[in-house]
Amino acid sequence: MTFGFAPSPGSDPVSRLGRMLQPAEWAAAGIPLLRDPREIVTGLYERHLPRPSTTVIAVLGPEERLVASASFSQHPARPDGWEYRNALLGQLRQVIPHDLRLRAPVRTAVLLCCRLGEQGWTAVDGAWMWGLRDACTLHGLRCGAYITLTATGWQVLGEGRGGRRPSAVTLQERSPSKGQAASADGAHAPAPPPPSSARRTNAVTNGRQAASASNPTGTPRSSHQTPAARTGGNDAAARQHPRPAAAL
Repeated sequence: MTFGFAPSPGSDPVSRLGRMLQPAEWAAAGIPLLRDPREIVTGLYERHLPRPSTTVIAVLGPEERLVASASFSQHPARPDGWEYRNALLGQLRQVIPHDLRLRAPVRTAVLLCCRLGEQGWTAVDGAWMWGLRDACTLHGLRCGAYITLTATGWQVLGEGRGGRRPSAVTLQERSPSKGQAASADGAHAPAPPPPSSARRTNAVTNGRQAASASNPTGTPRSSHQTPAARTGGNDAAARQHPRPAAAL
């Protein structure tokens, strides 16, 4: 027995329209509602950092706990639910085993599609909906929510729930500014310290400035005074070089 993907049944426009779900069809499919869609969207965004043309497939457990997820880019010439279904099945098979042996699905698959354009339904969304529903059936999963991530924010299609953050342009807004370095999670971090030579130069300069502040007259001072400075230079010179005794 050989396993694999069957070829597309047809590539003509009529066949492709048949592999697409309209908003009314999606609403009547009985898609379970997410209890906290904002938490799901934020978690997937922070994990995968999607950009336009990036799709994230996630599998949730009974308590909406993230079990597995994968992100990939799909650039078909024309939206086709058959191609989207095959792409989703390929990703699911890499991250989680199927549940076809169960009598009823216990895990749910949700799809996050990051794209440009308006938040409303498009033909691309309809093809992804068809592919998600068919991929879930073939992998033993419950078909879950379909979420779009655009420049204006995120929205759960068919439910009317959404928000402004995150969005498809959040990564550009979080790019590090001049003088700052970006950490692994994209947050701003302080710039690295200067090299040791620069630190030594700064230390010498600071020491000179401190010395100038404590001696505004500019008179050179030594760290200790000699006896000659305390008692007088002539007496000290006489003691150091005594005169020879006169001859009798």
